[in-house]
Amino acid sequence: MAVQPTDIRATYDVYNGRLKIGRIEERFVRDKDRYTLTSTTRAVGWLAIFNPGRILVSSSGLVGPGGLQPLRFSDQREHNEHKNRGAELDWDTKRLTLVQQTQRTSVPLPEGTQDRLSAMYQFLFLSLKAGSTLDFPMTNGSKLDDYHYAITQGGTLKTPAGDFNTLYLDSNAKKGESRTEIWLATQHFNLPCKMTITESDGDQLTQILSKLETR
Repeated sequence: MAVQPTDIRATYDVYNGRLKIGRIEERFVRDKDRYTLTSTTRAVGWLAIFNPGRILVSSSGLVGPGGLQPLRFSDQREHNEHKNRGAELDWDTKRLTLVQQTQRTSVPLPEGTQDRLSAMYQFLFLSLKAGSTLDFPMTNGSKLDDYHYAITQGGTLKTPAGDFNTLYLDSNAKKGESRTEIWLATQHFNLPCKMTITESDGDQLTQILSKLETR
């Protein structure tokens, strides 16, 4: 039986349509019942000239029977500090604190809540099957939303990091909503190998796995 990795380094290329606009470098580290996650996004090509600042996202917390239980989340924008945000998750009091600049807003913390970064690695701890659905709350530091995905077989996906057998998750967005599609590499504990977000106006961003190291 394969052993779940405790150190994952994943690089994703980001496209707007067919135009490559960025690169995301992520690292997941598990140390017994604790985890840390970091994600750094940089613009590439001519976009880097006009947008040299990085997006620095981090998540840290506990690892339990149900998978990841985030305690702190941070989303920092270089040269765009007014967009900085974060979240503090207090599982004892069941309160979620959303942090934007000096503003702090406390709301109820539903069971199973993930942050924007931990959600992508929570898949590693879930037993997902085609024909089922997945529901969970998620925060991006400024709000808390409920997410719903239908799960089907995704077939073989070719990426710069290799070919992967996949499960396909679709948010089945209603008219006027953004749609999220995620492909999970089943031979790598359901690590996301591709994600596409399609806005209601048709604008589309895709991130696809270009490099993967695990141990």
